[in-house]
Amino acid sequence: MKQNTINFIAACALLTGPNAAFATGSHAGGHGHTAASMGVAGKAQDISRTIHVDMSDAMRFTPSAIQVKQGETIRFVIKNSGQLSHEFVLGSTQDLADHYELMKKNPEMEHADDNMLTVKPGQTGEMLWKFTRSGSVGFACLQVGHFDAGMKGNIAVAAAKAKASKPTSTAP
Repeated sequence: MKQNTINFIAACALLTGPNAAFATGSHAGGHGHTAASMGVAGKAQDISRTIHVDMSDAMRFTPSAIQVKQGETIRFVIKNSGQLSHEFVLGSTQDLADHYELMKKNPEMEHADDNMLTVKPGQTGEMLWKFTRSGSVGFACLQVGHFDAGMKGNIAVAAAKAKASKPTSTAP
């Protein structure tokens, strides 16, 4: 084999190694989050309401507690009023903590999944999300240091009311 061919093969091996997903500084999926357990990406025609959330360099979300109903599709309008990049990432408490540990090892990652939104300083972004299950869904900024500083919140998802079924009558 020619030396150039060997160098090319070696370069390809490096690029396809275990950290290849991070070579471009972004990732979409593959990190084990369970977004499907709490909902799905929403569709514009199904939006129930809009919730505005502000992210600040005080490492806080305003509001930090949100209430929705199971089955609602929410348009989150996320404003970064700070001078640092911030994120709005939906997940279970455990998923957020686990993903944060991954972010500490790979701080250059940017999020591209439906339940993740990175917003640059002074910018605003949108996320559409349909909450399919009742319970608690967390949100957090997973930028290194922000999560540890308390940049977290919670969404309480109230169970949908069961539709009343029509009583059946039986003839005597």
